[in-house]
Amino acid sequence: MTLLPGGRRPAAALRAVLSAVAVCVLSCLLAGLLVPRAAGASTSAGRDDDPVPAPAAGAPWFGPTLDWAQDLPADYSRRLGETPSLYSQRVSYPLGAEDATYLRQFGEQAATQGAVAVLTLEPDEALADLGADDADDLADALVELHRAYDSYVLVRFAPEMNGTWTPWGQQPTAYVEAFRTVADAVHEATEHAAMVWSPSYGAGYPFGASARAVDPSGQVEVDVLDTDGDGTLDEADDPYAPYYPGDEAVDWVGLSLFSFGGTETEPAGPDGVNEVPAAGSFEARLDETWGYADDTSRESFYDRFAAPGDTPVLLDTAALWVPDAGGAGSREVKQDWWRQVLAALPERPLVAALTWLEVERPEDEAGGRTVDWRATVDGLGRPLREDLRAAGVDLGPVTNVLDLETANTASAQGRVLGTDLGNELDWIVLCAVLLAALFLFAGFAGRFLPSWRYPDEHDPRDRRLDLLRGMIIITVVVTHIELDSPYSFVSLKAIGAITGAEMFVLLSGVVLGMIYEPTVRKLGERATAVVMLKRARKQYVVALVVVVLVYLLGRLPLVDASDITTFTDRGTGENGGAVAGQVYDLYANFPRLFDYPPPGYAIRQLLLLEMGPWVFNIMGLFVVLSLLLPALMWLIRRRMWWVVLAVSWAGYVYATIDDPHWLPSQFEAVFPLLIWQVAFTHGLVVGYYRRQITRVLTTRPGKVATAAFVVGYAAVLAWVWWGNAHGGPAPAPLPADSYAWLLENFYIRVFLQPGRLIDLVLVVVVAFAVLTTCWKPIDKAIGWLWIPMGQASLYVFIVHVFFALAVANVPGLDRMSFWQGTLIHTVVVLIIWAMVKRQVLFSVIPR
Repeated sequence: MTLLPGGRRPAAALRAVLSAVAVCVLSCLLAGLLVPRAAGASTSAGRDDDPVPAPAAGAPWFGPTLDWAQDLPADYSRRLGETPSLYSQRVSYPLGAEDATYLRQFGEQAATQGAVAVLTLEPDEALADLGADDADDLADALVELHRAYDSYVLVRFAPEMNGTWTPWGQQPTAYVEAFRTVADAVHEATEHAAMVWSPSYGAGYPFGASARAVDPSGQVEVDVLDTDGDGTLDEADDPYAPYYPGDEAVDWVGLSLFSFGGTETEPAGPDGVNEVPAAGSFEARLDETWGYADDTSRESFYDRFAAPGDTPVLLDTAALWVPDAGGAGSREVKQDWWRQVLAALPERPLVAALTWLEVERPEDEAGGRTVDWRATVDGLGRPLREDLRAAGVDLGPVTNVLDLETANTASAQGRVLGTDLGNELDWIVLCAVLLAALFLFAGFAGRFLPSWRYPDEHDPRDRRLDLLRGMIIITVVVTHIELDSPYSFVSLKAIGAITGAEMFVLLSGVVLGMIYEPTVRKLGERATAVVMLKRARKQYVVALVVVVLVYLLGRLPLVDASDITTFTDRGTGENGGAVAGQVYDLYANFPRLFDYPPPGYAIRQLLLLEMGPWVFNIMGLFVVLSLLLPALMWLIRRRMWWVVLAVSWAGYVYATIDDPHWLPSQFEAVFPLLIWQVAFTHGLVVGYYRRQITRVLTTRPGKVATAAFVVGYAAVLAWVWWGNAHGGPAPAPLPADSYAWLLENFYIRVFLQPGRLIDLVLVVVVAFAVLTTCWKPIDKAIGWLWIPMGQASLYVFIVHVFFALAVANVPGLDRMSFWQGTLIHTVVVLIIWAMVKRQVLFSVIPR
């Protein structure tokens, strides 16, 4: 009697196989019970039709002003241990080409964390030369930012205009006119941006020859600035009112309030040591009493400009600390200051935003020495986070989060035809019933039509597998070239709950499992492992080349690559219809690779395949699985396949419960490794032990068990559907809402849920039964096309990216035209088939 691996007889092996199947099915059921589907509500606070939002009273937004050449939101949020609710950036005005690029990049970066963008405009021309055209260009750029990134922008136009250290300083007439011109253009163009008027704290005004004075001896408008009418511009004059543009122009007010050390009357100076800010010094500034040389009673900035109209306030702040100055430590100085800032908030609920200067740079106030203003370095991030939370500061996303992970996750909707999910489950049930019927017909054909049978049962190259792979890869091509045709109907609906993706992964595992042992016999185990690792390296290099080529092709004149380099949310993802229509840029940081030097984050995103066309995102999964292949096959060859499957299912169940994403690659958001490896590992085991498994399943008990699974599964789904469709009670012991529950927890197409795994087994079993007993007519009808495509399925997958790009650029294409879609799908498939037959670039592109 023939023995199977481990010395088992067929009967014992059958029990082992049936036990394994039972464990798999139970694991599927357990995962479906434990893991509810992600909530459909959007997690974002921003809506396309909402104006600039405002935080709750007493819970202001918080975020940094970064040195964007050295620091990025991802780095800052990692140091803080929390996502800030805003970021601040300085841009020259009027916007030149380079400035417009900086603004767009700033919008992109803020959008990666759903943060409000605080845009500080610094005029580099005389205020009198700034015109309405400049303001219109700015307004158009803000409209585009919101359209592309859901951005909300607080526009700080020429802040600290009451100082002498800015080129636009102490020019009240020209400043007010310029501010109003910008405000008029912004208000007319968009409600998603707000104007912020932001002077500097008034103590020391009119500042005279300050450390950073631009022109301390320059002419000033004394007649406008002499608010007390004594003919002299001095500390008794109002440091704010002459520069105020008016309530109609101003949406927010702001104030620069920095700690420069020293005492109230004696600043630290260029040679001073670091000092802890004086107790109550921030509160005194808000009360307009700190630093003034006289005893004149002054109304506070808050009471004058915020309270009367409930106008929100933006405070720009930080505490000076010089690393080589001695004295108090960084934490002593900075934490004392931010605690003073936070302590002042409860009595001033209109303070709606705080920005902290998060840079390290030389400052004139420190005699040119380097000042470290940053509050998240050297272990400060944690205490700052804790104090912010204790003060009730609003941290976290305010708008839609548009990072690469969100974009890549959304692209999973490319495998979904529409939003009628109930109808989708109807198709799943119909598919299961038809597959059961095909399975029964296969049994009939095997008994009464023996001449149809597959003739090469012992051929190492199983053409049934090639044909099935060909069908699946054509399904992938059709799905990604989104046109209305009978092919897309079959690929997206009639196949049921499975998609080409999981079948592609499974069959790749089967093929590799099949060829591994013959390769070991030919080359040896070590050499085979090296060959497989070289294959993974080739896949990785080709993936990088495809990602780069797609971007470069999109830069050519008359070529639009946005069809595959961006993804438009269909409203069928985990955030539901709330984000339908949102456009995600899958190459957001690719242009930064052309900077000199290119920033590390852009290089990292390219090398880790974090960006790329959405139709290609599964390629990273194949690279990782190929790297794991030698270790997995080492275990399988030593009859420890059960260890591989046990670990595989443990990873699947863990991932469905905890949803970890261990890898930063693009595929991880769409095809999480711990979830999708389950199809690959089972494919390896099936491919390696295919003869033994086939021998067991073709015994009489095996046939009975297989038939019971296929027919029983279809019958249960049909019974549940009947109860739902005809309003009758669901079959006991299932509850009345079984149909909807099954859809939500087992069959959503954008997730590899348990029902899809069961359907994957169903399709494979039925397909091989039909191909075995009905091979000759099927091969004659379609084998000429499907088999070559299946034998080069990875090659087909790689080149189809460029066909998707080409189709997107067909002039006058109507994607909803049935005849255009049918023609184009047919032509594309035939061209790829011809390329396979002629082995075009076979030496370069993996197959």
